[in-house]
Amino acid sequence: MTRHLLKLIWNRKRSNALMILEICVSFLVVFMVATLGLFFLDNYRLPLGFEWRNVWDVRIGMGRNEANAGDAAAQQAFLARLIQEVRSLEPVEAVAGSYVVPFDQGGWEGTYKVRGRSVETGVDRATVGLDKALRLRLVAGRWFEEPDAAQSWEPVVIDQDLARVVYGAADPVGKALFDPRPEERQFRVVGVVSDFRKGGELLPKGNFLFRFASLDHPQGQSFRNLLVRVRPGTRAVFEEALVKRMQEVAPDWSFEVRPLPQVRATAFRFLLTPLIVAGTVAFFLLLMVGLGLIGVLWQNLLQRTREIGLRRAAGASRASVHRQVLLEQIVLTSLGVLLGTLLVIQVPILHLIGVLSPGVFTAGLLAAMAAMYLLSVLCALYPSSLASRVQPAEALRYE
Repeated sequence: MTRHLLKLIWNRKRSNALMILEICVSFLVVFMVATLGLFFLDNYRLPLGFEWRNVWDVRIGMGRNEANAGDAAAQQAFLARLIQEVRSLEPVEAVAGSYVVPFDQGGWEGTYKVRGRSVETGVDRATVGLDKALRLRLVAGRWFEEPDAAQSWEPVVIDQDLARVVYGAADPVGKALFDPRPEERQFRVVGVVSDFRKGGELLPKGNFLFRFASLDHPQGQSFRNLLVRVRPGTRAVFEEALVKRMQEVAPDWSFEVRPLPQVRATAFRFLLTPLIVAGTVAFFLLLMVGLGLIGVLWQNLLQRTREIGLRRAAGASRASVHRQVLLEQIVLTSLGVLLGTLLVIQVPILHLIGVLSPGVFTAGLLAAMAAMYLLSVLCALYPSSLASRVQPAEALRYE
């Protein structure tokens, strides 16, 4: 039966080649959309590593006209006082300085050496109290303390991903982290937090490193954000009081308050918009391909009325004719899907996208296959039903 179907397909190879190409292109588009959606879904189910609700981000713009704007020690003093004043406000539960903000676009990436091999990691400079502001979960050691600034080495807190990469199953607390650089103090781990996903729920896990931003150390680097945890139910009107208090401390500086849920929503829109656009394009593409398949099958039916009539005259039942048309379409779909699969499997073979897990890749491939077979069967149902109604006598009209 398969050999007979292949022969029938080969006899109409020109029209069928175009159909196979349409199926292949549609398969590739559906695969990309399905894989991207499954990639986001797979990441979303993982723990985030911090708590973003009831957290506000205050962006700090340091005035350039102030006499001490370029004085690091003066900046540190202003920042320390800002934290002290904000912490004294009644609705505030915790406050800390941070160089980067969760969910925000961009960030700080660093490449370090570990016994000669390169390790990439996200980096942040954070003050005492960030663990409370973001409710980070410490799994080993502790968070930063101000006396750490006096050490001859630089204290760092790492997440579990980075700990696994560098130390494997060993306890990293108290150990040196990376091969020392000439311009930097040796990093030494004082604590480990659960996997920290700065980019948010939709992005994959990755290594992360917190460096200490001390407000007492004269060489401590300044941060540009305050992360403020407010009490549940705090209204937006508190924003005005918060900015006013900070403006009293640093009148030449500017302050912009953004609730972290708002930053998260912006990040979601930024990441999901391409998926929505691609999904819309894929939907209309499949609609056009489906209508095209119905038209081509209908045209083939009109051209093959004599062939189908002779089959009925030879004793073929309506069910067998119906089944033949469906099987022909399934074979064509299989050829298009096979061609698309040969192209798709080059992605893991050539390591073109390293962030895709084998499970997500396989699920996206199977979803695209299922979508194309479902589309083909649905499009072939009506033409095959018409073909099964051809009577032997109707073949005489085409003699």
